[in-house]
Amino acid sequence: MAEKNVIQAVKKALERAKKRNFRETVDVSINLKDVDLSVPKNRIQEDVILPHGRGRNVKICVIGGGELALKAKGIADRIITPEELAKLADDKKTAKKIASEFDYFIAEAPLMPTIGKRLGIVLAPRGKMPKPIPPGADPRPMIENLRKTVSVRSRDKKTFHAPVGTVDMPPEQIADNIEAILKRISSKLERGMMNIGSVYVKTTMGPSERVK
Repeated sequence: MAEKNVIQAVKKALERAKKRNFRETVDVSINLKDVDLSVPKNRIQEDVILPHGRGRNVKICVIGGGELALKAKGIADRIITPEELAKLADDKKTAKKIASEFDYFIAEAPLMPTIGKRLGIVLAPRGKMPKPIPPGADPRPMIENLRKTVSVRSRDKKTFHAPVGTVDMPPEQIADNIEAILKRISSKLERGMMNIGSVYVKTTMGPSERVK
């Protein structure tokens, strides 16, 4: 179970948030200290599997044909065949729409160089280059994990955010998700938790609550 102070911060953030006519996301805001993010190797770019998921549907697109396409049918939210991929490269408007619509992409490993050349300009800036999968492999385990995954990216900013759940999730589960992210990030920092200056929790439109 998450530490008491994390759970308390989540509960306060949920209590202080006004009721909205939509289901708000709960975000964690992390502020780093004593880290030089002008050096690319110091930047955070991690995919973290949340123990309790994100509380919402995470959309997955599979790029591939043959056996992979057959296995992904009914599991993935969309399948793009190699033939469709060639057409997409010439239709930047549709490519951008797809890049925005889906959270994660999976692609047959042999297609990765083609995807890099044709769609890299659209997917890479969004941090959505596909996760490679061997031809014929079962995509189900990867898709199931990605539905519980959140991408944490600092870029060159010391303050960055990540979704950790929704307001209808139990506070303890949201707190567990926050701790999973903090654990992963601290493992990538030279001084671990000492490089984390502060942590805040907030709903989409609610006030921030500091984790003490």
